Amino acid sequence: MFDSTRLFCRGLVPVALLALAGCSSWVNHGDRFMGVVPLYRVEIVQGNVVTKEMAAQVKPDMTREQVRDVLGSPMVADVFHTQRWDYAFSIRRQGAAPQARRVVAWFEGDRLKNLEVPADLPTESEFVASINTFKGKGGTPKLELSDAERAALPKPVRPEAKTAEPTGATRAFPPLEK
Repeated sequence: MFDSTRLFCRGLVPVALLALAGCSSWVNHGDRFMGVVPLYRVEIVQGNVVTKEMAAQVKPDMTREQVRDVLGSPMVADVFHTQRWDYAFSIRRQGAAPQARRVVAWFEGDRLKNLEVPADLPTESEFVASINTFKGKGGTPKLELSDAERAALPKPVRPEAKTAEPTGATRAFPPLEK
C-alpha cells in the first residue's frame, strides 16, 4: 500500500505541474481568455494632460503660480529638486494605444527658465481623437459650443428676492421702567 501511494504521488506531481504551466497560456492571447472570451482591463489614467495649446501659453519668466494656473499642479514637485516640476501623463485604455508623456518645467528661483516639451505633444483635438474608442459613432466629439449654439441656450432663471415679513414673537411686553 505504501508503494502505491508513493507511485500515485510521483505521477500526480508532474501532471499538476503541467496543468499549472498550461494555465498561463490560456490568458496569453492578448485581450481574450483562451483566445475567445474578451477580458476586462481597468483603464488607468495618471498625471496631467498637457496639450500644445497649454504649452504655448507658458512663457519664460512666468512665476510658479502662473505656470500652475496654466498647466495645473505638477505630478512631481520634489523637495530635493525644487527647481524642477514634472508633468507626467500616462493612459492605458482598452481599444486605444497606451500613451506616456513628460513635460518638465525648470525654474530659477520663482521664475520659469524653460519648458521641456516632447516632440509628440498632441493638440487638444488630437488627444481627444487618440483616446476616443467610439470612432464608429460619429468621429471626434465637439469640444466647444459655437456662438449660435450658445445663443440658443435658455437663459438662467434668477428667482426674485422676496421681502419676508418679520416672524417672531407677537407678544407685546410692558416697558421695563416706569
